[in-house]
Amino acid sequence: MRTFPVILDVDTGVDDALALLFAVAHPQIDIRAITCVAGNASLPQVVENTLRILDVAGAPDIPVAGGAVRPLLEPARSASHVHGADGLGGLPLPASDRVAEPGSAVELMRRTLMESPERLTLVALAPQTNLALLLRTHPEVTERIERIVFMGGSAGGGNATAVAEFNVWHDPEAAAIVLDSGVPILMYGLDVFNQVSVAQDAAAALAAGTEPIGRVVGALLGNRVALSEDATLAYTGLIGDAGAVCALVDPDALRIEKRPMRIALSGYGRGQTIVDRRRFSGEDMLHGGVGDWTLIDVALDVDAPRFADLFLRTLGLAH
Repeated sequence: MRTFPVILDVDTGVDDALALLFAVAHPQIDIRAITCVAGNASLPQVVENTLRILDVAGAPDIPVAGGAVRPLLEPARSASHVHGADGLGGLPLPASDRVAEPGSAVELMRRTLMESPERLTLVALAPQTNLALLLRTHPEVTERIERIVFMGGSAGGGNATAVAEFNVWHDPEAAAIVLDSGVPILMYGLDVFNQVSVAQDAAAALAAGTEPIGRVVGALLGNRVALSEDATLAYTGLIGDAGAVCALVDPDALRIEKRPMRIALSGYGRGQTIVDRRRFSGEDMLHGGVGDWTLIDVALDVDAPRFADLFLRTLGLAH
């Protein structure tokens, strides 16, 4: 059984928390380090949330470090309207005795990559500011990276804007640097993110149960846009970023196509991941308007029940 040594880069809100719980529990995921970046919440809150979720998961002593407090160019922007002021939808968790490393996320990633006897996979579940800073500051690490799997982007519509997904929209320059790194990339975007869910009755049963992890998972699955009082908000039960980690261990559940992609950096389309899905050349290719594109793997469809079952089984919560 193959093991996947990884560095997780997170902005721990509701969906990152589900991904961390899954990654710690799955026997094929070997977490070498966790780095944090501002995104769903401020950096100090993201670090605290990460440490508390590792306690819930019963994780071993995994090094955790804080990184970028804001995007490369833009000011920091809160996602509290989705994840709540604490990033976890108000989920009460006890303070952790774990302590983050004093060094930076970039230094932790560099050291972990360079000291590893094998190449590592970077799993980016957040805006890619930390990764961009790593690749620009220490380009020698690219040879130590097996590939980058990132949750972000879309081959269709967006959520932060009509065309841009939040993680890429939050720091599109960083995502463009990562895209240009020459490292193999898999994009797990909104096309698949929005499909994988746990039924509402199952999530409610977990939240009301006696298993500690089950109660936390049930509460996170039941979060509806920061526990808004808006009665029109429907339950979604998305496992969110956890799906990008599922993609490591069960890629056959995905329909993946190798497609050219570029990231829009200006105008209303800023932050859009433009995926070329054409079968034939267009006028841009015929008349010299192609520009720079990068060929990457794009997840376009998913066996959603299979991923949802994998998520619950891995956490010992399937019935």
